[in-house]
Amino acid sequence: MQGMTQSGLGTPGASRTGSDHGLAGRIVHLAQLALRAQDLSSGIVPTLEALITDTAAVGSAYFHLEAQDLTFRVQAAAGELPDTPAMQAIATHGLPSGTPLLEALRLSPAPLFFADTAASGITAGFPELGVVSLAAAPVLSPTGELIGAFLMHTFTPHLWQPDEQTLFGSVSATLATLAGRLTAEQQAREAREAALRALGLALETRDRETQGHTDRVTALAERVARRLNWPEERLHTLRWGAYLHDIGKIAVPDSILLKRGTLDDAERLEMQEHVREGLRFALALSFLPPQALHVIRDHHERWDGRGYPHGTRGEAISEEGRVFALCDVYDALTSERPYKPAWTAGAALAELRAQTGRQFDPALVSVFVDLIESELADAPLDVA
Repeated sequence: MQGMTQSGLGTPGASRTGSDHGLAGRIVHLAQLALRAQDLSSGIVPTLEALITDTAAVGSAYFHLEAQDLTFRVQAAAGELPDTPAMQAIATHGLPSGTPLLEALRLSPAPLFFADTAASGITAGFPELGVVSLAAAPVLSPTGELIGAFLMHTFTPHLWQPDEQTLFGSVSATLATLAGRLTAEQQAREAREAALRALGLALETRDRETQGHTDRVTALAERVARRLNWPEERLHTLRWGAYLHDIGKIAVPDSILLKRGTLDDAERLEMQEHVREGLRFALALSFLPPQALHVIRDHHERWDGRGYPHGTRGEAISEEGRVFALCDVYDALTSERPYKPAWTAGAALAELRAQTGRQFDPALVSVFVDLIESELADAPLDVA
């Protein structure tokens, strides 16, 4: 299929890209922003906004393939989107992979430009959205599969000018590279996360009294971190550390780990060594970031410095460790164990408050208690 063509007569519009020198500088600047980006949103949004500023487009968006349902969903958008029921349905459910435009992009080596979407079967469905002129660029995987599409549009007929086509083609090529790279990195990260979770669950198989603890405490730590407005990247590392927080118990003998009664002093010291063993194990996983290691290292430290293994105190304890310690203790208190019944949420929260300034960071206790109390208030009543 030939790229860089326009369907429909359209109406010539004035482009806003300026001189060739200015256009080249703009392309270079946007490419630099994209290639420095650590995630799709931060790499793509500035370019989508620039397309609106420097072309006749009034809106732009990036659609990315969701592999589980073969649907292309909006990952980032800028400017105006059509305010129509059909557009609302796409925003909710995405574009099916069999959409004619997507089928055309699978075969196109270059962007496609349409001055009037009503004049081409390729853009079937877009007139109903309220989109009159359209530009679309494919994002292909290294194996040539369509994994995304950049779109920009107007609500009136517009003949896309050569400098507009150049800008869109250049930046979409850069962003296609970015999207492909970040998608591959995301897939690798998801595979690593699945492996780390599997390690945590494997430990539960041995330590049978903690079944479900890994997933519960990881989810709880993530909810607390979201309350603290941590960025997504930091949430990833928190989860990774949470999955492995007790991995050092692999080195603890069954006679101690599975003991029903109270541990004596020597056994308690050996149990406490699981932190050092866990950190040693985790350091061998060279891809783990420092924040994940902090969860493993610090989750048994105390605000007053009486924790283990290092006796670190106050804010010298990593925030990841301080957050996770609250979640770990709360889940232990509210879970049934062979040596105790499960505490109620209220009793567990009262204990956390009692340990404010001793075991736990006072500011984080306040955040944690507010979160749990709000979740309890929103929970449906059990009328059975």
